[in-house]
Amino acid sequence: MTHPFLDKLASELADAGVATFRYQFPYMEQRRRSPDSPAVATATVAAAVQAAGEAAPGLPLLAGGKSFGGRMSSQAAAQQALAGVRGLVFFGFPLHPPNKPGTKRAEHLAKVPVPMLFLQGTRDTLADLKLLRPICKDLGKLATLHVIETADHSFHVLKSAGKSDADVLRELAQTTAACAEKLQVAA
Repeated sequence: MTHPFLDKLASELADAGVATFRYQFPYMEQRRRSPDSPAVATATVAAAVQAAGEAAPGLPLLAGGKSFGGRMSSQAAAQQALAGVRGLVFFGFPLHPPNKPGTKRAEHLAKVPVPMLFLQGTRDTLADLKLLRPICKDLGKLATLHVIETADHSFHVLKSAGKSDADVLRELAQTTAACAEKLQVAA
């Protein structure tokens, strides 16, 4: 929750007019290395979404997160456990383990009933774009893929990209804000 990337992203999102509600999974609170089971993680996401809705009852609600948090949000949404959520945002969806391409982690996405925004880097070793692009295409209007050239899973970019990591954070926030705006207009 207090990771420098998330702190900077939350600040950029605020500048773009998007409020954030951050929380931690129990394994992070307890400083364990092994992630929580999917049941515990999705229950945590559902509780956080409920708390966010209660904290800001008039605002349109998006759920999602960075890597594991985003994937657990999508699993909770697929289980219909995120009442009131208008869309999901994934800051680096972990489609597969590092350098082990596969699509098993995406099988539940067809059950997600809300629009999904995938923000992915071309050098992300946890999401081969050759696999993710067809998944997004199969999801149709519910999926939007926004690709950041030369970005890795942490959204660090190569100098050849012609932009800085700060520029990328701003792009992530502005893309998220545009998505939120479309969802608010559509509601």
